Amino acid sequence: MPTNGLHQVLKIQFGLVNDADRYLTAESFGFKVNASAPSLKRKQMWVLEPDPGQGSAVLLRSSHLGRYLSAEEDGRVACEAERPGRDCRFLVLPQPDGRWVLRSEPHGRFFGGTEDRLSCFATAISPAELWTVHLAIHPQAHLLSVSRRRYVHLCPQEDEMAADSNTPWGVDALITLIFQNRQYCLKSCDSRYLRSDGHLVWEPEASACYTLEFKAGKLAFKDCDGRYLAPAGPAGSLRAGRNTRPGKDELFDLEESHPQVVLLAANRRYVSVRQGVNVSANQDEELHHETFLMQIDGDTGKCTFYSSTGGYWTLVAHGGIQATATQVSANTMFEVEWRGRRVALKASNGRYVCMKKNGQLAAVSDFVGEDEEFILKLINRPILVLRGLDGFVCHRRGSNQLDTNRSVYDVFHLSFSDGAYQIRGRGGGFWNTGSHGSVRSDGERPEDFLFEFRGQGRLAIRARGGKYLRGGASGLLRADADAPVGLALWEY
Repeated sequence: MPTNGLHQVLKIQFGLVNDADRYLTAESFGFKVNASAPSLKRKQMWVLEPDPGQGSAVLLRSSHLGRYLSAEEDGRVACEAERPGRDCRFLVLPQPDGRWVLRSEPHGRFFGGTEDRLSCFATAISPAELWTVHLAIHPQAHLLSVSRRRYVHLCPQEDEMAADSNTPWGVDALITLIFQNRQYCLKSCDSRYLRSDGHLVWEPEASACYTLEFKAGKLAFKDCDGRYLAPAGPAGSLRAGRNTRPGKDELFDLEESHPQVVLLAANRRYVSVRQGVNVSANQDEELHHETFLMQIDGDTGKCTFYSSTGGYWTLVAHGGIQATATQVSANTMFEVEWRGRRVALKASNGRYVCMKKNGQLAAVSDFVGEDEEFILKLINRPILVLRGLDGFVCHRRGSNQLDTNRSVYDVFHLSFSDGAYQIRGRGGGFWNTGSHGSVRSDGERPEDFLFEFRGQGRLAIRARGGKYLRGGASGLLRADADAPVGLALWEY
């Protein structure tokens, strides 16, 4: 399978939370560090880098400043170093409860404290020196077993998750990481949680919660008994094994989950490559051959469609569309026109893709009519997590209003009907728009929202009045943006 950005390992950014539930923060002024922030924003994001000397020490780089945390011999700490020196080397000491202790490698002292009184001078570990890891990435991704080079997916027949898939195809490959009580749960696409014995359960019980460990840029999941998740047996069933230290079998990569879509043509049949290389609207059900991975170019806004057979849609002679290209080029790029509940696709020859009488697709039309319009349906987000420029979308405490600036997130349920989506929140209430563009999650009846994929990993949501949903200074979700830019774009 060609890479071309299809398999993009996520750079692991995280926040560090102290015992007082405050985040380690790197300030621009004076390059000082403190632990005063109550939530995870840009200044609270860090990246772990291996020490260039190939030792066991690591470097902590501020994502916000691009500079390294350092600790001097007298315990003073800062985030000023543009290049890592001796004082930037730390040892990560995982504790039994999953929290981290950071010890200066050259000076042997422990890093901790509260608010603006942080230092690296403690000779013993107290609660002030314990840090919880909170991932800052979008929590919906694909999980790849490092040892088997296979993707984890839900196996409904066996009632388990298994690492046995060559490609992360279809809705079953979506994994959602749920952060609660300083630990993580693995949630399947059908909203069940993976228990350490391999069973799937509906509630995040203690044996379905894991602490995260990092090793050489990879992730390991440790259960409440100190054992690590790993694929087991020929089927790769995911469960906790016997190992109490993470080896290669216990390591995983998180990869970005691109949108996978199906397209329904005017003949009410699905676009497919089931019958060969020609892309045709000739199938009555949506399976792997009718599912296409959609990637949007960040510069041009144009998109590619990649098939389960291993080829991109490409423009060929006489305007034909075939799924044969192995590399991205101008002929594999399509401009998407968002037309309410329908989309139209314009190929690199400047003409619209239409459905011919035999069902085959061809870019031969100068205008958009019924045969040039398609229903485009997102299939690999039955549950949805949204993150904007200021944070995640989450219910406001004690209310059915929705915040857009939270470091924690709610998981929303998505349904689809005739080109539009309906979104359900906590308690089963539907998203609905009220007066002055307010958005609430307490509707008894579903309200239609239109999704527009506007950039790499970015989504615009259009409400019934034609306005786009946005975040803002108030922190409340509102439907009053005129254009799908800036605060009206959501990572999903």
